[in-house]
Amino acid sequence: MRIGIIGAGQLGRMLALAGYPLALQFRFLDSSADSPGAQVAPIVLGPFDDAASLRKLAGDVDLVTYEFENVPVSALHEVAESRPCFPPVDALRVSQDRLLEKELFGRLGIPTPPYRAVDSLADLRAAVAAIGLPSVLKTRRLGYDGRGQRYLRRRADVAAAWDALGGVPLILEGFVRFDREVSIVGARSTRGETRAYPIVANTHREGILRVTVAPVRDARLQRAAEDYLQRVLDHFGYAGVLTLEFFVAGRRLVANEMAPRVHNSGHWTIEGAVTSQFENHLRAILGLPLGDTRPLGHAAMVNFIGTMPERSQLLALPGVHYHDYGKAPRPGRKLGHCTVVATTAVARDATLRKVLRRVGA
Repeated sequence: MRIGIIGAGQLGRMLALAGYPLALQFRFLDSSADSPGAQVAPIVLGPFDDAASLRKLAGDVDLVTYEFENVPVSALHEVAESRPCFPPVDALRVSQDRLLEKELFGRLGIPTPPYRAVDSLADLRAAVAAIGLPSVLKTRRLGYDGRGQRYLRRRADVAAAWDALGGVPLILEGFVRFDREVSIVGARSTRGETRAYPIVANTHREGILRVTVAPVRDARLQRAAEDYLQRVLDHFGYAGVLTLEFFVAGRRLVANEMAPRVHNSGHWTIEGAVTSQFENHLRAILGLPLGDTRPLGHAAMVNFIGTMPERSQLLALPGVHYHDYGKAPRPGRKLGHCTVVATTAVARDATLRKVLRRVGA
């Protein structure tokens, strides 16, 4: 079985690495010949919306998947006409637009912050009057890792935020006074089998995920997160891995966004769970039995942003696993990560503190 992956970033690379023990082969489509996926499989070079490149990829594989949300939906529709394509294209379409995403959550009974569509400065002023301050103005499309967002704390911020982001469809969301951010990663197979990983706690800085701690042992939040996840999976007739991100406000989950793909907050599963999110994604889209999602003790994941830490210093720490994506250093760029796995939360946290000191986080 040969699988085509649109996007050859680190997520695609880790998908391929998870698939080789299952006797799978891979091909990538990417615009860059030195993307991380090139380390492990051939790349069809071309833009993601280039019909000829997509046809070349589809013609050389049995099934197509993707590793990031900004794949043009129209391009995927064309691929799906000739090859099975998972996750469903409609899930990608909704995830690409924050307004459609929030509307879907509302229809499925999943709590969200208050929100309003914004297409003009007058719309923005009306939305601020309705929602109040503080609030967050976001582009509806193409925002990632904190890009395309402005916080509005005072009425004087309104015009400046519009000047910075106006000209494209926007959404204003009420600011959630949250206790922490969590996410849940789950999978649904083409046969309808579902599995969910434990919820995890995430720490962001400048809009970029820095640290994930797993698992969060809170039975009430776990049940709610799994319920909301199942609603989305069933709605789309989903196949593959899906991630939902939430704010925890008191004892309540408030949905932030969804990602129809393997996710950064699930990297801990490579060493920290019985079956990784990457293997389960492949099992799901191939209709194979899903793997056990139980954690193997207590884990944490630390992203390496902008620069790579010295390898030997981290590997000298107990339970640390080091991942270098082979990307050129650049401010704000995810270059790698490490996972900490320990038998107790106390031991994990002690090692995590040492990692963070060495990383400078």
